[in-house]
Amino acid sequence: MNKLRKLLSSRLVIWGVMMLVQIGWFISIFSYFNTHFRYAGTCLEAIAVVIVLTIVNKQTNPSYKVAWSILILGVPVLGIAMYFLFGRSDITKRNRRKLDKMHSKSIRHLNHNDHVFEELAKCSRGASKQSGYISRWSHFPVYENQGLTYYSTGDDTLEPILEAIAKAEHYIFLEFFIIGEGVFFNSILDALEEKAKQGVEVRLMYDDFGSANTVPHHYDRDIEQRGISCVRFNTLKPLFSAVMNNRDHRKIIIIDGKVAFTGGFNLADEYINKRHRFGHWKDNGLRIEGEAVANFVAMFLEMWQYSTGDSEDEAGYFPSYESKQSLPGFVQPFADSPLDHEKVGETVYLNIINRAKDYLYIFTPYLIIDNEMMTALCNAAKSGVDVRIVTPGIPDKKLVFLLTQSYYGQLLQAGVRIFQYSPGFIHAKTFVCDDVIATVGTINLDYRSLYMHFECGVWMYGTWEVGQIKQDALETFDVSKEITYAHELARSPIIKSLQGILRLFAPIM
Repeated sequence: MNKLRKLLSSRLVIWGVMMLVQIGWFISIFSYFNTHFRYAGTCLEAIAVVIVLTIVNKQTNPSYKVAWSILILGVPVLGIAMYFLFGRSDITKRNRRKLDKMHSKSIRHLNHNDHVFEELAKCSRGASKQSGYISRWSHFPVYENQGLTYYSTGDDTLEPILEAIAKAEHYIFLEFFIIGEGVFFNSILDALEEKAKQGVEVRLMYDDFGSANTVPHHYDRDIEQRGISCVRFNTLKPLFSAVMNNRDHRKIIIIDGKVAFTGGFNLADEYINKRHRFGHWKDNGLRIEGEAVANFVAMFLEMWQYSTGDSEDEAGYFPSYESKQSLPGFVQPFADSPLDHEKVGETVYLNIINRAKDYLYIFTPYLIIDNEMMTALCNAAKSGVDVRIVTPGIPDKKLVFLLTQSYYGQLLQAGVRIFQYSPGFIHAKTFVCDDVIATVGTINLDYRSLYMHFECGVWMYGTWEVGQIKQDALETFDVSKEITYAHELARSPIIKSLQGILRLFAPIM
């Protein structure tokens, strides 16, 4: 009973009810006009056609256009209401100009070193082209490796994060999709409070939708009382709003501009297996040192100033980086925004897939991909590349997992090998390819991550950690169940029919 009461009083449930009320009101208004006015139905159909034509002419994924067109033309009243609530991924021109201004302001402090890029080109022309794309279209440069540490599970991240926080002298920035009270977040929060008392500037930004069920409403005020500046990104409001689709899915910790952490983990106990929800939770993380951290500083300051409306002198947050012996390889942290019409995350993945020669191993919690990604993965496998994908063995969302499994058949037929992580849920988002290239970050293989969310990742070439990521993949295959095409053929017709319906609307789920 207590669980039911807690569920019914949760912010997401309340928000969902308010959305349904608005949709119901929207439908009732149209129904009233359709009943009392002769040409109301014709007008509604005309509005539906206009909206569909607008969608078709957008520079976005064709699958997304098809899904919305079917819904709007098939059920105009419901389709139009749903589109205005969930379908518009763009924000207003005013807000886009504001974000562009913040972006330009932040990236001007970054060091686009031609020498580093030339050295990368000497190592590999193909890798330099991938890196060049990131530099040109996301504006985040590549750096020589000055220190990386790969964590093959979220469990391994808490102590290094606490150690780095303890050494902070000037500032600590955190940006997360989810925070939740428990061992993980409370340990970090106590450490942050202690540093704030010592005069260190501490800022925390969390996504209000992502954390709606994990912390109380106005939790930011509680954090502020600890001496920590706190912002809720894109505050959850029970109103029709296009910007509700654009969530901050990044996971970033920055200490003094010299050390940063990122990866798949959020600041809640299931990510370090202090709370067991879906079996063993496999995540991963990455610690970055040196000048490459500046890319994360720019990402954070851009989002902070966009969210707060503040304008500040950013120069002091980009320290002078000491010259030191670089380690083998190159590192390039990058960000992806849903508002610039450039799908950086997806293109980074496609570039890796299309240039793979020997093998490509992928971790992803969700596999809901468009035709371009499907074609690239299938073509790589057909060309003889050893393509393997690991998805969860125990899903966190059953319908989404059913949708994920609907993509198995075509991939398996092409020669892609698919594994389900038997111990539980895999939340890591990782690519590793040919012993030289890897990415670790927050970008899932689904439409929301690739098209609607603010994301980040780290592209790396020739670092020792690439080998560690490969070894992690090999060990993960050993504890996972390989899915065969025979398994796919054995699915019931009812399940296949449901998956077909889900596939139709996958881009808007």
